[in-house]
Amino acid sequence: MSMPTIFVSHGAPTLILQDVPARTFLASLGKQLPRPRAIVAVSAHWDTDMPAVSLARQPETIHDFYGFPDALYRLRYAAPGAPELAERVAKLTGAAHDAHRGLDHGAWVPAMLGWPAADIPIFQLSVQPAESPAHHIALGRKLGALRAEDILVMGSGSATHNLRALVRGAESEPEPWAQEFDDWLAETVEKGDEAALADYRARAPGAVEAHPTDEHFLPLHVAYGAAGPGARGRAIHRSFTLGNLSMASYAFA
Repeated sequence: MSMPTIFVSHGAPTLILQDVPARTFLASLGKQLPRPRAIVAVSAHWDTDMPAVSLARQPETIHDFYGFPDALYRLRYAAPGAPELAERVAKLTGAAHDAHRGLDHGAWVPAMLGWPAADIPIFQLSVQPAESPAHHIALGRKLGALRAEDILVMGSGSATHNLRALVRGAESEPEPWAQEFDDWLAETVEKGDEAALADYRARAPGAVEAHPTDEHFLPLHVAYGAAGPGARGRAIHRSFTLGNLSMASYAFA
């Protein structure tokens, strides 16, 4: 059986320190999936004009955030890189090489929770926010052959991502726009409606509120594309935190 591809919502960096449903889910991820031979992490926090892959043999843990608890800055995820596989992905996608890029929190937070032993090679593939969702579906398609080799393509972003709308300091019911977008996404993914995913800004209710910018949603399109033509998805987790931040995650096959 081929490895599924996945999209996870990684939330705020503090997720790894919190007792919330999304953290519990991510901590079970390694048990829910077949053990991957390597992980290609497509994080919303590495954006480039053209696709790029990281070739570091021992990726550094990037603390790409400010003003958070000291405990976060002490965390290190010591998984090895996979430069030979990254080179192959570069050839498949036409991506540039980055010999020094480490793992940003969009990659290491879910990886640290899901595979805490840090014994699975991992590297990153960037997103291009100036390009369309269709571009990212096509980018993912170029990775489809990896599934048969037990290589996991993991998109990491956020099912909704409107920082101005977040309710900080208390949990609350999500506003209607957030719930409507989240429900639309679950239904669209289950149908495998590629046209709707590619044109989500015109078709999804609350799209502007849910994603003022695209970068946190594009990893989902890569994961969907990597599952191959006709792929369908299923929700493997759904919850909200900070009021309107959907932590929904999906598996595609």
